[in-house]
Amino acid sequence: MRCACLTRLLNQLLVQKAVGIICLVGGVLLIVWGYSKSHALDSQWRQVFTGSPGEKAKWLYIAGAVSCAVGVFQIFAAKK
Repeated sequence: MRCACLTRLLNQLLVQKAVGIICLVGGVLLIVWGYSKSHALDSQWRQVFTGSPGEKAKWLYIAGAVSCAVGVFQIFAAKK
């Protein structure tokens, strides 16, 4: 019985860390996508006239940062 509980706990930790890694990688990809979107020609023209980066780039940065934070939390704050 003890072995089954330990196996279940290890499986939960591995799944939680895997989800964390996926969130972290997804967040980095969103940040990179936002960076490339902010340096696109249409976004640069919009920034020249309005003074602020495009809305899509801004939201990609925010979503990427949140996803990275969730991923780091999932990886390092796993239930022990």
